[in-house]
Amino acid sequence: MSETATLKILRGLDKADSHWETHAVPFEHGQSVLDGLRWIRANKDPSLAVRFSCINANACKECMMEVDGETVYACTARLEPREMTLTPLSNKKLVRDLVTEIAPPAERFVAPGGPLTENGKR
Repeated sequence: MSETATLKILRGLDKADSHWETHAVPFEHGQSVLDGLRWIRANKDPSLAVRFSCINANACKECMMEVDGETVYACTARLEPREMTLTPLSNKKLVRDLVTEIAPPAERFVAPGGPLTENGKR
């Protein structure tokens, strides 16, 4: 019998109105949490929002999230054959699911007409 990792993921557009989803992921030693999330997107739910641009290089820092309450890079955190709890960064503004606003304000895209306030208004 092959081992599985269980990823319990907090999903939603708003931290106050989020919900938990649990996914069983095939486990192989050496896999990262990001590998498990990519497997979910490819095989179970392509709507899962997770940000990354490098694989196992720890260079871009886009895949930061909280795993079991600890801030980690999903590309370097090891997947384990047990239940693992994944949440977006608790100190950042939620975009969707595991994606948070990580760019410094000076580096964020500014829409025509000027920057938006926190509540989305000009």
